Amino acid sequence: MMYYVLIKRKSVVAVSFIAAFLCLIIVRLTNEVTFPLILNCFGQTSVKWIPFSNGQRQPLRTHYGYVNVKTQEPLQLDCDLCAIVSNSGQMAGQKVGAEIDKSSCIWRMNNAPTKGYEEDVGKRTTVRVVSHTSVPLLLKNPEYFFRETNSTVYVIWGPFRNMRKDGNGIVYNMLKKTVDSYPAAKIYVTTEKRMSYCDAVFKKETGKDRVQSGSYLSTGWFTLILAMDACYGIHVYGMINDTYCKSEGFRKVPYHYYEPGRDECEEYFLHENAPYGGHRFITEKKVFAKWAKKHTIVFTHPNWTVS
Repeated sequence: MMYYVLIKRKSVVAVSFIAAFLCLIIVRLTNEVTFPLILNCFGQTSVKWIPFSNGQRQPLRTHYGYVNVKTQEPLQLDCDLCAIVSNSGQMAGQKVGAEIDKSSCIWRMNNAPTKGYEEDVGKRTTVRVVSHTSVPLLLKNPEYFFRETNSTVYVIWGPFRNMRKDGNGIVYNMLKKTVDSYPAAKIYVTTEKRMSYCDAVFKKETGKDRVQSGSYLSTGWFTLILAMDACYGIHVYGMINDTYCKSEGFRKVPYHYYEPGRDECEEYFLHENAPYGGHRFITEKKVFAKWAKKHTIVFTHPNWTVS
């Protein structure tokens, strides 16, 4: 009888130890990977993304490829789980604004507005990645972009000819005047070395030289590259994959959710086949799918299947 009691006690202790060990693993996972990836392990992919936050994980990461226009200091940015909101018309009617606003860091691109579209895209903005060609669009409404939302970090990318600091960089000069007028604005520019790095990544991933192929990288490309360095997990909203426009019954939407214009798929095909000066959106999406296999990246609205 005594022997039986001892065996029973040992069994209870063993089960308790195993349960505690499993709890530790679950806590560790919820701190290091996105919720959808945990669910995918159990075959559940249709559940809404629920962000976790651990603000005391580690100090800010320093990103030396991005320099503050005012202080010339490198960008410091460290995010837990990031929501990257596409400018695509796919975002119209999605009603995921509240979900997006729960994210640790919210990334937007170029001049995509939130006012009037909060229900679909949310209202918070942590980081805004902007093309050199879109800077004049921001400057049409500087009070909103650089005073009302002065907690936002602006990352401007562009070629050396426009971003040079010797007085001949047209876009850089615009940004210098902007920080003079709005001293609290957090405006960073990509370094020439970082621009070359982004070109090198394109060549490595596609086998094509960007310049020789007559193409320009998209703002989405620069956004994903920085986000993979700054975020522990990434949830991309509203970005279509490389086969979407050839699939049956695809959703026909405008290129941008905030303005009427050319159909999104028409725009993609136009750029992909342009002999010179186009973005290779479809090619880039193939690369993004590859990155999603190695990094913690989830694409929804529409959902991507990354195999």
